[in-house]
Amino acid sequence: MSSIKKVVLAYSGGLDTSVILKWLQTAYSAEVVTFTADLGQGEELAPARAKAELLGIKPKNIFIEDLREEFIRDYVFPMFRANALYEGVYLLGTSIARPLIAKKQIEIAEKVGADAVAHGATGKGNDQVRFELSYYALKPDIKVIAPWREWNLTSRSKLIEFAEAHQIPIPRDKRGEAPFSVDANLLHSSSEGKVLEDPATEPESIVYQRTLSPEEAPDKASVVEIAFERGDAVSVDGEGLSPAALLARLNALGRANGIGRVDLVENRFVGMKSRGVYETPGGTILLAAHRAIESITLDRGAGHLKDELMPRYAELIYNGFWFSPEREMLQAAIDRSQEFVAGAVRIKLYKGNVTVIGRSSPHSLYSQDLVTFEDDRGAYDQKDAQGFIKLNALRLRTLAMRRRNQQKRK
Repeated sequence: MSSIKKVVLAYSGGLDTSVILKWLQTAYSAEVVTFTADLGQGEELAPARAKAELLGIKPKNIFIEDLREEFIRDYVFPMFRANALYEGVYLLGTSIARPLIAKKQIEIAEKVGADAVAHGATGKGNDQVRFELSYYALKPDIKVIAPWREWNLTSRSKLIEFAEAHQIPIPRDKRGEAPFSVDANLLHSSSEGKVLEDPATEPESIVYQRTLSPEEAPDKASVVEIAFERGDAVSVDGEGLSPAALLARLNALGRANGIGRVDLVENRFVGMKSRGVYETPGGTILLAAHRAIESITLDRGAGHLKDELMPRYAELIYNGFWFSPEREMLQAAIDRSQEFVAGAVRIKLYKGNVTVIGRSSPHSLYSQDLVTFEDDRGAYDQKDAQGFIKLNALRLRTLAMRRRNQQKRK
C-alpha cells in the first residue's frame, strides 16, 4: 500500500469521513480526492465542499454529484420490478445505494488517475462488503483502503482527539456519543446501534425522522392513484413525474399517513444479527401498488416464478452482488416479465396502513366472464372441473390405497 499516491474517498463531510480524510493524508501521504453523492439524503451538501477545502483538498479534487434520478431510475426501480424484500421485510434502502456510490468512485478514480479508493464503513457491517465487491467487479486491480479495519481510532473519544490534533472542526452536537447512527437517501432512512441494540426495547419517538406515528396521522384516509408502464411507476394522480420526483411525492404521502415503519432484526452477511429501524414511506406504497398491477397483468406461472426468484435476488443486493452475473441474469428475466405490467392502481393510506382499492390495465388477464357466478355464456364449462380434479387426485388416491393396504396387513 506504500505505493498509493492518490485515493478517491467516499466523503459525507461528517466527523468520521473528515477524520478519514486527514488520516489518509497522514498515514499514506496520499493525495485525496473526495466524492460526495446526493442520493436524496436531505442534507445540504455545500458544507461538505467547504470542509474538504478547509482540510486542504484542491477544488479540482472535490466531486459532488446529484445522483437522485440515476439512483431511482437505474437502481431502485429495477429492484422494485422484482418486488424485492430481504428476509420478507426489508426494502433494501441502504443496500441498493452502495453500488451506485462505488461505481461513481471508480469512474472518478479513472478520470483523475487514482490508484486507490476508500470508504468509511466499519469492519462489522455489510457496507464494507457491498462497496468492495462493487469496486472489484468494476476495476479488478483497484486498491482499497478501509480505515476502520486498519487504524487504532477505535472509540469516539479517540476520533475526537485525532480531530482536535489536526484542526478538524467538530460540531458541538458531535462531541457527545450519538444515541444511534443514521443512514438516509431518497428511498429510506435507517437507524442502528446504541439505544437500538436491545431488540426487546421499543424505539423512542426520536428515532423516527421520515414518518408521523400512525397515532398522529390524520383521521381521514388519503387516496392516491399510481400509473405504471413496463413495471415502473410513471405518474401520481395523473401527473407524470420523473422517477426521483415520483418517489419524493410518495414519500410525502407516506410520511403524512404514518406509512413505512419497520423494526427489524436481520441477518447480516458478515454473520451476526443486527437490529435496525427503517422508514420507507414511498417505497412501501410503491411495492403495494406494483404487486397490485402485477396481479391482473402477470400470468400465474410468471408471477409465481418471480416470487420464487425474489428472495435470491434480494439476497444478492443485500450481500453486495449488484454487479454480479447472476443478478444481471435475474434482472433480465424480471424485466422481460414486465412488458405488459401497465395500468393504474388506487391505494388508500390510513394510519400506517396501505390498502389497494382498485386496479385496471389495458393488458389485464382478469375476466369477469370467467369468474362470475351468473350465466357465463359458455366461457367455462364447470363439468370440466371433474376430470381436472380426478387427474390431480390420482397420485393422492394411489398413496392412500397403499396406506390402507399396509394397515390391513398389520
